[in-house]
Amino acid sequence: QVQLVESGGGSVQVGGDLKLACVPATPRFPNRCVAWFRQAPGNEREGVAVISTTGGGPWYADPLQGRFTISADNAKTTVYLQMNNLQPEDTAVYYCAAGSRCNLNPSAFTVWGQGTQVTVSS
Repeated sequence: QVQLVESGGGSVQVGGDLKLACVPATPRFPNRCVAWFRQAPGNEREGVAVISTTGGGPWYADPLQGRFTISADNAKTTVYLQMNNLQPEDTAVYYCAAGSRCNLNPSAFTVWGQGTQVTVSS
């Protein structure tokens, strides 16, 4: 049973923008912290951004701060990742995850979506 569902991925040219969305399969997120991670083929999963649905954050991976923005709607039923000025190195499967602590370590998160592909071509 899928607990989180991502959407909004696709293929864009260098410099393009995409906005991803993550929604829980349950009425609300199962944990207060919702994060975005990404994983390219052959690479480790890396943290992108995290936000607390009860207040707090957002927090970003240092290299991505300024280009990526994480946010939640007022009802805290959707978490977004706005990605601007995309580069080829941003190509990856992007996952949302929920956990009890707001950090960027994949091992701290126990609830995951299936991912959405983002492909950036030069």
